[in-house]
Amino acid sequence: MKSALSHLLAARRCEIDELERLAHTSELVGVIGRFIHALQRERGMSNIFLASRGERFAAMRLEQIPECDALQAVVVASFDRLALDAGAVRNGARVFNRIAIALDALDGLPQLRTRIAARAISARDATAVLVRLIASLLGVVFEAVDSAGDAEISRALVAMFHFMQGKEYAGQERAHGAAVFAVGRIDAPGHERWRLLIDQQQHCLDVFQEFADPKVTAAELASCDHRTLVQIERMRRIGQSLGGMPMDESLVDAWYECCTERLDAMRTVEDVLAGHLRVLCGRKVGEARDALRDEQSTLDSLHREAAGGPSGPPIGPQLERSVIDMVHEQALRLQEMHDELETARSALNERKLIERAKGILMAHRHISEEEAHRTLRQMAMNQKRRVADIAQALLAMAEVLPGR
Repeated sequence: MKSALSHLLAARRCEIDELERLAHTSELVGVIGRFIHALQRERGMSNIFLASRGERFAAMRLEQIPECDALQAVVVASFDRLALDAGAVRNGARVFNRIAIALDALDGLPQLRTRIAARAISARDATAVLVRLIASLLGVVFEAVDSAGDAEISRALVAMFHFMQGKEYAGQERAHGAAVFAVGRIDAPGHERWRLLIDQQQHCLDVFQEFADPKVTAAELASCDHRTLVQIERMRRIGQSLGGMPMDESLVDAWYECCTERLDAMRTVEDVLAGHLRVLCGRKVGEARDALRDEQSTLDSLHREAAGGPSGPPIGPQLERSVIDMVHEQALRLQEMHDELETARSALNERKLIERAKGILMAHRHISEEEAHRTLRQMAMNQKRRVADIAQALLAMAEVLPGR
């Protein structure tokens, strides 16, 4: 019985170590979120600067760069600290691979800024580069979320990741709409892209609502300014009906301002999410430590009873039942946590399926990621099935697709 309890204590210590690592992971996610928000602002300003041929947002863009640089330094330092204890990182190979991709993308940021300043790159191409950079940072968040071993913290991280991803799609919509208003017209691919960005935002926010704590969803609801949302919807209808007109600066300004108000409000929700994660991790660690003290006290009682002689007196039936109850309780709790964790990861698994299916379509049909996503959506609509189900079916038949 003492041996069983000793191993139970070892399991509890492992749990505490894991929870403390999750606390650090949650802090990293929060830091990346702040950096992404700064990059989204720089992207929006750069887009207007280039679309206006350098006449607008020049000073604002330059003022935004130092903020981005400062937050980048914080993120890189967090990556470096994580690498110091690489062996303790769950899912470490994938996490550090994502970090390497993100750092490589960040290395190209100074050159991109130089080209933007010289107006040697189009607004569309500059936006695409920054979209890929932000996607690489969100990739780090995704792998960090996927490595979470506690069900409740995993749910909170899943909610935060999807909210961050939804906010990024909202940022891409701001850039896309600004470009449309700047040129005064929209073509069929541009119209489809706009609709896709709206759908992607809604999907991410639906998943966020499903997994977030009720207090967080209440904060998200409180952050929504109805007038701003109405203005964005009105501007969407105008932008998607443009057939060719001279640049109207008032439309560009109105669109940029209402989208920025929405993104800034979403940033406050990210802070609420980060704060909820900190409190949750702290509570979980505290509860695990309290349980460890109780279990250690029981083990100490066993040692004292066994100290009475060569063979020691028999263990009291009440204490023996207490140990058995603790072992069974721990086994039941771990099983329940495993079941809840599988539920929390279902949203991440669906994302993996869709990303892999898009990759297959891109390779076999030689199309862009956006076209691949649109193809999956269209197939799902035609068959009246979920996109994830279509993706899974596509992966199952990947070996017989032409062009391999």
